[in-house]
Amino acid sequence: MWTLPNLLTLSRIVAIPLLAALLWWPGWADGYLAGFVLYCLMGITDYFDGYLARAQGAVSKLGVFLDPIADKIMVAAVILLLVGTRDAQPALIPGIHQIAALVILLREIAVSGLREFLAQLQVSVPVSKLAKWKTTLQLVSLGGLILAGGLPAWPALQTISLAALWAAAVLTVITGWDYLRVGLKHMD
Repeated sequence: MWTLPNLLTLSRIVAIPLLAALLWWPGWADGYLAGFVLYCLMGITDYFDGYLARAQGAVSKLGVFLDPIADKIMVAAVILLLVGTRDAQPALIPGIHQIAALVILLREIAVSGLREFLAQLQVSVPVSKLAKWKTTLQLVSLGGLILAGGLPAWPALQTISLAALWAAAVLTVITGWDYLRVGLKHMD
């Protein structure tokens, strides 16, 4: 249970409140920059926990359970904080762009429920390559939006990151549909 890959996964979960605290204060550019650094470190641990688990033959049930939860909690926390407006500061995910964020959140919840249902039937749904690209694009877009909060003099960074968020939302719908099709085959 206390393997290095599991500890890396747990470190991501423990770091989420710190990340949220850094992103809580709009207009505090240094907080967003520190949040960006922490977010990147969390992404690096996400890569290495899986790599080390496979390389060391240390894939565990706990790691398989916690890794996607850590990712989803982190993404949900970041989206909620970037959508929110506080102290008359505009959201980093403003207006119509919140639909893309909502699509991502809803898909994550739906796919988690579907995976839980299928697990009871002992049906495994492997993560597709397209789903991995979706996750990568989603994490890059959210990282770019965090960085945009730290670099308000670079408005193009927010624009590019919002475009990437929409691209991630499109992939989210496609991969969500793929999972749903597999799940429907196992429903009465």
